[in-house]
Amino acid sequence: MAEFTMDLNDEQKEVRDWLHGFAADVIRPAAAEWDEREETPWPVIQEAAKIGIYSLDFYAQQFFDPSGLGIPMAMEELFWGDAGIALSIVGTGLAAVGVLANGTEEQIGTWIPQMYGDVNDVKVAAFCSSEPDAGSDVASMRTRAVYDEAKDEWVLNGTKTWATNGGIANVHVVVASIDPALGSKGHASFIVPPNTPGLSQGQKFKKHGIRASHTAEVVLENVRVPGSCLLGGKDKLDERLARAREKAAKGGERVKNAAMATFEASRPAVGAMAVGTARAAYEEALEYAKTREQFGRPIIDNQGVAFQLADMRTQIDAARLLVWRASWMATTGKKFENAEGSMSKLFASETAKKVTAQAIQILGGNGFTREYPVERMHRDAAIYTIFEGTSEIQRLVIARTLSGMPIR
Repeated sequence: MAEFTMDLNDEQKEVRDWLHGFAADVIRPAAAEWDEREETPWPVIQEAAKIGIYSLDFYAQQFFDPSGLGIPMAMEELFWGDAGIALSIVGTGLAAVGVLANGTEEQIGTWIPQMYGDVNDVKVAAFCSSEPDAGSDVASMRTRAVYDEAKDEWVLNGTKTWATNGGIANVHVVVASIDPALGSKGHASFIVPPNTPGLSQGQKFKKHGIRASHTAEVVLENVRVPGSCLLGGKDKLDERLARAREKAAKGGERVKNAAMATFEASRPAVGAMAVGTARAAYEEALEYAKTREQFGRPIIDNQGVAFQLADMRTQIDAARLLVWRASWMATTGKKFENAEGSMSKLFASETAKKVTAQAIQILGGNGFTREYPVERMHRDAAIYTIFEGTSEIQRLVIARTLSGMPIR
């Protein structure tokens, strides 16, 4: 088991510097343009594919880093570049995690490569869980999956929302209810292969931030997928549903569902994204404060500005520590006995909102304009306290874990 350490080895430092260079040289110069266009930055994704960043191999190498720091380190550097473009590059990873968390070896080998495509024809994938009436309340999910035994096919019907890459993805991973009476315990995940009839893009959302990342509704109308597209297989599903029904009959016991397995695996990574955005805003504010003069001296000479920067850096480092701890624990098999994964996501996301707001304040009127990147960073940071579990949900998870009580 790897010991927890803050010292990156030479290989990790090389990867970090490589990613930082790509973020500085390719992502940042394109950030303002794609934010204004509100379109998927396919040319940037292709550049990432050409050098190996947008690939299954790269994420597998980081995922299996024995220290657990590969993924958070990568997320921080890419999102330091720009959150919208970075999410377009890494958004496929959430669908891939969904397959890794719930799929068989054959399903992993079959579908994850199709999520990325190749250098000459890049593809993206989408993880579809949230619904118009079921965001944090996953137990209220209405999308249904019904098994057609005669054809060995599953029939999916429903509407998903807030899906990153929804509708433009080559492969969609869809969470649906098999047995509504079991609530979230009756859910399963399905692969919807490319060009499957009945799947269409609904509304594409015009967003406050992360505007270079495509977010849309996904409509499923009598979508038929082969039985082999049920992640984990039907035997495993039948066993799980039987246990859930038995436990429900005895008074109930919490069972992890397919969507939650994916979110738990990705929560510290989202915290790392927030750290990257916060760090970028802090660095912009620090440089501005050192060069901007008022009353004949740099504004950083004033305690009111200097103390803000001190607080910003302290909060960023604390957030990174929580993210790295959670990532290390997950990789080394240590149980989140105190909801450390949720802690990392909660603190890092709240830090990103706070630090980007402080950056605008330090830049003053300039910070409020699009001539400087901190206003975009502030808009982008708002999403971290919302997606993959709002801050309120994280606090609920932490409070329930600490108390053992069904806090509502």
